[in-house]
Amino acid sequence: MVLIKSQRDTLLAPLQSVSGIVERRHTLPILSNVLLEKKGERLTLLATDIEIQITTVTDGAIGDGDGAVTVGARKLQEILRSLPDTAEISLLLEDKRLQVRAGKSRFSLQTLPADDFPRMTLTEGDTRSFQITQKAFRQLIGKTQYSMAAQDVRYYLNGLLLLVEGKELRAVATDGHRLAYASVAIDTELPRQELILPRKTVLELNRLLVDNEEPLNITLASNQVRFAFGSVVLVSKLIDGKFPDYERVVPASLRNHMTVSRQTLMQAMQRAAILTNEKFRGIRVVLADNSLKLIAANAEQEEAQEEIEVDYTGEPIDVGFNVGYLLDVLNNVHTEEVQWSFNDANSSALITVPGNDRFKYVIMPMRI
Repeated sequence: MVLIKSQRDTLLAPLQSVSGIVERRHTLPILSNVLLEKKGERLTLLATDIEIQITTVTDGAIGDGDGAVTVGARKLQEILRSLPDTAEISLLLEDKRLQVRAGKSRFSLQTLPADDFPRMTLTEGDTRSFQITQKAFRQLIGKTQYSMAAQDVRYYLNGLLLLVEGKELRAVATDGHRLAYASVAIDTELPRQELILPRKTVLELNRLLVDNEEPLNITLASNQVRFAFGSVVLVSKLIDGKFPDYERVVPASLRNHMTVSRQTLMQAMQRAAILTNEKFRGIRVVLADNSLKLIAANAEQEEAQEEIEVDYTGEPIDVGFNVGYLLDVLNNVHTEEVQWSFNDANSSALITVPGNDRFKYVIMPMRI
């Protein structure tokens, strides 16, 4: 039976949307597969790793009838990607095998029954929904996600806090050494609710969302969240844990403030970072009247020094930071200038955007 006959990209584009979450080696073999489900000319593709599920729908899938099958997601994607852009693809089901044909190319892939494929459904009941543009949400997570922990034993740090309250949506991430906070206005008035998105969900959303004004519908449940945009629906479990009180981490009053061109500061740091110690990546920040020096050294006793003019008239300061953490924020906040505020060399510093209280970045100093 010819399950599907279509152009290569009609299959490849939706397959790439869902296959990012597929694990190469999983204890459950079926989780390495993608579910292909055809009804009429509509083809649904679904992938899951039990924690996250992504579904997408595409039209124009012509074939002999309806059917469903699961097949290795990575293998199918690599086959389709290797074929010419203009190739016409046929997918045929024969004796529990999926035959992929294009021109004179033939591939025979192992399948597993569609009925065995696990599916996640959003827990109905007490759910709340709101809408935001894809661009606004992608920018919100872009300003914060780099501060998530990667494999911290404090599992709640390996994710991103989303907090809705009133007509505001906030995102917060921290790994214990730095914290990023961003917020955006939404149209819907909502009661306060906190949820922690897993790291993998955040990275997948950042990959799939587009910087446009198209709507993103977010539905919050007690232990799950659903994101629906374009032809994609992503359902994710939430991290069960208590996120740190980020408001206590953000310094309330700082005495010394410096305003500087983001681009100038970033380029100077990138140059100085070349000679930092590879493991600790420490850089000295030396502030005096209208002058900022960046000093880096390594175990081979090589040294880099950069000096730039800044708008600063506060106390002299000599403080060390992880240059990687500083470059993370400068790379992800796309403004002309940033404001850097300090008290002294022993307390955390705050990076903000002049005239904008919707972004804050707190960074702890380090001994050099």
